[in-house]
Amino acid sequence: MIGKLQSIFKIPELRRRIVFTLALLVVYRLGSHVPTPGVDTAALQYFFRQNAGTLFGLYDLFAGGNLSKATIFALGIMPYISASIIFQLLTAVIPYFERLQKEGDEGRKKITQYTRYGTVILSVIQAYGISMFLESLTVGVGSGTTASVVPSGGMAFRLLTILTLTSGTIFVMWLGEQITERGIGNGISLIIFIGIVARYPSDWLRTAQMMQTGNLSPFVMAFVGIVMVAVIAGVIMITQGQRRIPVQYAKRIIGRKIYGGQSTHIPLRVNTAGVIPIIFAQSVIMFPSTAATLFFRDSDAMQAFASLFDPGSPIYNILYTVIIIFFTYFYTAIIFNPADLADNMRKYGGFIPGIRPGKRTSEYIDRILTRVTLPGGVFLALIAILPYFLIDRFNVPFYFGGTGLLIVVGVGLDTLQQIESHLLMRHYDGFMKKGRMRGRR
Repeated sequence: MIGKLQSIFKIPELRRRIVFTLALLVVYRLGSHVPTPGVDTAALQYFFRQNAGTLFGLYDLFAGGNLSKATIFALGIMPYISASIIFQLLTAVIPYFERLQKEGDEGRKKITQYTRYGTVILSVIQAYGISMFLESLTVGVGSGTTASVVPSGGMAFRLLTILTLTSGTIFVMWLGEQITERGIGNGISLIIFIGIVARYPSDWLRTAQMMQTGNLSPFVMAFVGIVMVAVIAGVIMITQGQRRIPVQYAKRIIGRKIYGGQSTHIPLRVNTAGVIPIIFAQSVIMFPSTAATLFFRDSDAMQAFASLFDPGSPIYNILYTVIIIFFTYFYTAIIFNPADLADNMRKYGGFIPGIRPGKRTSEYIDRILTRVTLPGGVFLALIAILPYFLIDRFNVPFYFGGTGLLIVVGVGLDTLQQIESHLLMRHYDGFMKKGRMRGRR
């Protein structure tokens, strides 16, 4: 492995890309410590500690902890992700965006441009909502005393917050695009990745302190460590898992050249939807507790109803599992269209052996995709529930699993694959002598 790492820095272009990526990630982390003017960050962090299981905690995860600290990157990259998902869904229902998607690079450039405009609009709306929310927020800090998160609000504070947070989001979006274009890996994903990984040192320190005080047994921690390794291996297996459908292309004579005649396959991923189903499911399942926190603080009935959806409760786990599986199928149906795939195969003379081209091919692919998606959705549900099980049964002082684990593993694999591609193109060995990452064809 040391030899492989040395090979990375022997390639000038790859070395420049990695250094460039690390430099921009450092810039992002530095910006994560610049506070938004007019906010009492201590009172705000106290509020987030009290409401970790609401949508605020989920948003703070993707913002890399910037929302709970009210920094200039408090919105993070979420407006860009939301805009991307919106336009991805629009391509399935609006013919104009569907045509743009099929136009190749030019169409994708237009969709990217629209996504940027949508990011700015969403940032302004969300920044205004956050400024209003922060102004109205009063946190009880103990002994009957309260503290206002915004000591002096007003229109000036709102306008300044909108300008600050929107500019921060645009800058983060620019950093991500620069990493994607001139660095290594997907820039947007790496920004989310580094925000999640930045929490790990404090989690390790808290775990070590609990082991020193005797609140956490070393044997229990050793067992949890084995479970963590097994779970990470399972996530990698599901992330890389594919069901390959063989495809044969008939020979075609165009002019004096013969095209086709080769065999290939359609790779149907076990987890086609990625981490999106968990994000959607968390947004839905956390809505009652979020609504109770924002609008029904004085209603005992609403607070009692929201408590039924506390993370780790039986109702929460059952409903969470069902919603995740539902969104797994829903999002897979949105981004993968068997009818279009079958139509494109027929245009270029491709067919699945034993299956008629056209409608029968579409039905065959859809049937296999339905069967493959089920274990992927069940696995996502198990990963999402795992953190609450570890915290409840083993008193684990950190959050292992869920959205963060899937993002970290997925982004890590994607970045390693891009680095390995650079090594293989220049006749260096990859990271692995065996396995799927080596020589992906």
